[in-house]
Amino acid sequence: MLNFALNLEYLEAEFYLRAYYGWGLPSNEIGGQGKGGGVTGGRKVDFESKAVAQYAREIAEDELNHVLFLRDALGSAAVARPAIDLKNSFTAAARAAGLIGSDETFDPYANENNFLLAAYIFEDVGVTAYKGAAPLITNKTYLEAAAGILAVEAYHAGIVRSALYNKGLFDACAKISNARDALDGGIEADQGIGTANKANLVPTNKSSIAFSRTTGDVLNIVYLNSGKVSKGGFFPVGVNGSIRTSS
Repeated sequence: MLNFALNLEYLEAEFYLRAYYGWGLPSNEIGGQGKGGGVTGGRKVDFESKAVAQYAREIAEDELNHVLFLRDALGSAAVARPAIDLKNSFTAAARAAGLIGSDETFDPYANENNFLLAAYIFEDVGVTAYKGAAPLITNKTYLEAAAGILAVEAYHAGIVRSALYNKGLFDACAKISNARDALDGGIEADQGIGTANKANLVPTNKSSIAFSRTTGDVLNIVYLNSGKVSKGGFFPVGVNGSIRTSS
C-alpha cells in the first residue's frame, strides 16, 4: 500500500512543485523499482493573489516531504516515479467534465483559477484514497504515519475547496465532482463545494464521516477511464508496484 501511495504522491508533488517553483522532484528522489518515466507539462503559475500563491507553496513542500518520507520508509523497495502527464491529461479531464468543448484545451498552469480547479481533482481523491487504504495497513507505525498524511491531505483539500468557494466556482466544481463519480465505479459519493446559498466545504456522509475509495476506484480516476485498465490519463504507462489495475 505504501508504494501505491507513493505513486500518488509523486503525481501531487510534481504538479504543485512545478506550479509554484517551476521545477519538479530532484533527480535523486525519483529512482527505484519498476519503470521510471519523465514528466510532461508543468510550469510556474503567475498567481494573481498572494494567498493562493502561499497555498501552493505550502502544499508543494508538504507533497515533497510526503515523497521523501515514503521513499525513506520503503527503502530499496520504493518504486520509481512513473511517467506522469500534466498536460494532455488535464485537457482530457476537463473535456470529460464538460468544463471545455471537445476541440478546446485546458492548461492548469495558465492562471490561478485553472490551477485551483486542477488541484481540486487531486486533493479530494487523495483524502478518500488514504481513508480507503487504512484497513489494509497492518503495521501500526505505518498506519499512524498514513493517518498523519491523510490529515494533511484533508487540510489541503479544505484549503483548495475554500479558495474555490470564495471565487464562486460552484458549477465547475460540480462538473468535476460528477466526472469523478462517473469514473470511480458509480459510488455516487463525490460532492462539489455547494452553492452561493449553502456551502459544502467538507464532503461527508450523513454522519459527517468522509467516504473511502478503493485502490481500483482511485486508479479509475487518475487513469481517466471507468473500465478495467492499467494505464492512462495522468499515468500514461501506468503506476509502478503490485497495484496497477483499476476496477
